Amino acid sequence: MASLFGFGPSAKVEIELKGADDREKITVENGPEKKKSELLIYKGGDAVEGTVKVVLKPGKKLEHIGIRLELIGLIDMYYDRANSTEFTSRCDELSPAGTLDGTVEYPFKFENINMQYESYNGTNVQLRYYIKATITRNYSSNITKEQDLWVQGLGEAPEINNSIKMEVGIEDCLHIEFEYDKQKYHLKDCILGKIYFLLVRIKIKHMELAIIRRETIPGAAGSTASETVTKFEVMDGAPIRGESIPIRLFLEGYENLTPTYKMVNNKFSVRYYLNLVLIDEEDRRYFKQQEIIMWRHVIG
Repeated sequence: MASLFGFGPSAKVEIELKGADDREKITVENGPEKKKSELLIYKGGDAVEGTVKVVLKPGKKLEHIGIRLELIGLIDMYYDRANSTEFTSRCDELSPAGTLDGTVEYPFKFENINMQYESYNGTNVQLRYYIKATITRNYSSNITKEQDLWVQGLGEAPEINNSIKMEVGIEDCLHIEFEYDKQKYHLKDCILGKIYFLLVRIKIKHMELAIIRRETIPGAAGSTASETVTKFEVMDGAPIRGESIPIRLFLEGYENLTPTYKMVNNKFSVRYYLNLVLIDEEDRRYFKQQEIIMWRHVIG
């Protein structure tokens, strides 16, 4: 948008959300360019309200054929925009056709919005909620303004949450058992576990544990993208038979950690895995991967 006092449109649009000073905020990276922005957080059931302001240059008038405001939920494939999908849309007419001869403010309020999915910025896909104000004109291009929102779901503790026990083995060379205290973790949880060395006939020099996020877009033109959320060194040095090593990994503080999304509007899924990697003195790598379920804990 051009400067208010320079060349360009004779008006600009501003969107101000109510309660911006009090509502919780989050800093997110948008799009493949990873541009950072601070957004207000909304929960399912929240109303979205505020004011749309149309600001005119001094002494100018603006003829239009209508001013409208939309709230849109969109799943956007970064590299295939033609397959973007609107899953929710609401529209309010702020003004019928007319002429503005000064700055005007329009209050708005959207209630009972379909916010069944969480906002998500991934590697190849984005789920986005945004407000879009449009001033429609007859003989000139429309004037628009968009304002993103960030939606988070309300989680519930799982009724069943069993521990995980698994083995890694190479016949007559290596036998390791490892266990984690549970399979389902909330985003501020702590992963606890132990690794037992039952047979060690190869020289292990290093062991690490990583959390892997796997984003999958199904279909013929789909994709799978894996990203390491975090990794840490479990052991440095050679273990001996009978030794056990404790695991303690705190999840709080990782901004790119989200709940598990098994299939969002039949468009994409996001899953998480614990990846245990052992490296021997010849730099051979042995690994075992286990899926874990992430969920959002509601405090209070």
